[in-house]
Amino acid sequence: MTKLAASITVMTLLLAACKPAATAPAHDIPAAMRQTATTLLQSTLLHATSIAVVYRGKEFVLHQGELETGKANPPNDTTLYEIGSVSKTFAGLLLANAVLDGKAALDDPIQQYLPEAYPNLQWQGQPVLLRHLITHTSTMPGMLPLQVNAILQDFTAHATPAKLNAAYADYGQQQFWQDLHAVSIKGPLGEDYAYSSAGTELIAHTLETIYAMPYEVLLTQFIAREAGMHDTRLKIAAGDSDRLAPGYHSDNPVVTTPMPQLPWGAAGNLKSTVPDMAKYLRLQLSAHRAVVESHKPLVRFQDDFSIGYFWNIGSNRQLGTHYVHHGGVPRAQSYAWVVPQYQLGIFIITNQSGDATAGAMESALAPIFDTVESMESAK
Repeated sequence: MTKLAASITVMTLLLAACKPAATAPAHDIPAAMRQTATTLLQSTLLHATSIAVVYRGKEFVLHQGELETGKANPPNDTTLYEIGSVSKTFAGLLLANAVLDGKAALDDPIQQYLPEAYPNLQWQGQPVLLRHLITHTSTMPGMLPLQVNAILQDFTAHATPAKLNAAYADYGQQQFWQDLHAVSIKGPLGEDYAYSSAGTELIAHTLETIYAMPYEVLLTQFIAREAGMHDTRLKIAAGDSDRLAPGYHSDNPVVTTPMPQLPWGAAGNLKSTVPDMAKYLRLQLSAHRAVVESHKPLVRFQDDFSIGYFWNIGSNRQLGTHYVHHGGVPRAQSYAWVVPQYQLGIFIITNQSGDATAGAMESALAPIFDTVESMESAK
């Protein structure tokens, strides 16, 4: 999501930067997670939440609420959630691995990986580079096809999911390549933050070109091998459709449809279980060389806000340097936090998506952060 995601990113980092010192006593992590879930589910419209916390090698998972009000169907370890744009951090990790393998360089023009000439992907003679795409500084449009950006201007309108479904009903890679010719790069390159899911899709294609295999295969093989993740995928098999969490868009009380499939899916189509996301947090807290590379700050926008390989990098008194990404689709929103100073990782998701959802999650996480800070101060 373009406008929504960009505003959430700014809000996240501003809230983190302004967070006061912890005043909560040092409760244990499970108690703090229960407090977070209880607080979150007091928010209007929210039905259920799942949370994974990894703290200094220990793993905690909590599910609370009902996926559908009154149906007594709480989420569990087998529930598949749509994690939205947190998917981008996976693409960033794969590109970091390709850079370390010597198969790509951040200063490679994207044109060298494309199937035909795109003379429009430049600004004043400067080509769009891989580093511009992974740092959202290419000034690429948020989404392709271009009309989707207009649809998302009114994200909370009840008609939005149906309009997205219609826009992507017959929209594949061929149509993407055609529409890419109409993209206008406004410039300057490498300076201004302009969130682009279309740019992420180009990174997925680049990885396919580099490794000569479909992005989905490359991704699932990598995370299975490096993190033991076997329940994360771009597409849902027919036999697993009943595991996909139902979800609600805005204030519509009727369950809505899943996010439609994007041409490659790297920008926001991943589905995962919470135990698998705990494994992802473990990987992100490790010294894996691709993780270390993907966490490098590539563009600094403010003293306390940089960006790496799609990760937003914040810095504040309570958490030190940390990595954050929000995910949002029309029926789910999530956050992933990685806090190396405390060897802390948090993934939280709820099966509702509206303007207030991200802020509710942000506020509800305070007990976990405060508890960890208290525990660390007591050492």
